[in-house]
Amino acid sequence: MDFKQYIRVIPDYPQPGIRFKDITTLLKDGPAYKAAIEQLRDFAETLDVDVVAGPEARGFVVGAPLASAMGVGFVPIRKSGKLPYDSIKAEYNLEYGKDALAVHVDAITPGQRVLIADDLLATGGTIATTINLIKQLGGEVVGATFFIELSYLDGRKQLGDIPVKSLVTY
Repeated sequence: MDFKQYIRVIPDYPQPGIRFKDITTLLKDGPAYKAAIEQLRDFAETLDVDVVAGPEARGFVVGAPLASAMGVGFVPIRKSGKLPYDSIKAEYNLEYGKDALAVHVDAITPGQRVLIADDLLATGGTIATTINLIKQLGGEVVGATFFIELSYLDGRKQLGDIPVKSLVTY
């Protein structure tokens, strides 16, 4: 399936010169959304995954249905300060400042094989931070899946030799 046709490109959002890739048009199309999750599942099933982790917020709409389709659990990686239980956090740089992600201390057990799922791979900062958190808990990142990859931003470099599946590449 050509998933590009389901992704709306919005020029000059959130600032001039940016061509924002909007996945809400993919999400609202049931058959396309289902097919996207199934393609990611087909890739992930070759990796012997124990749990899927997705960074807030759009990683939830990719990771949770993917985990369900695979019959494994889902771990939400949240913005710092949003989790109710003991958690660890890791900071990362944004274009204009810093942000932080967090995960519950008991979300991943040592040795668990973790697949990361998100909507977009751009510069790789969010994913590198997610990998950092998973490793701090003793998890092993065995793959990463994305609806979209902006290859011109070289985010894959942040993933090292982790297997990656992207449905659409710009």
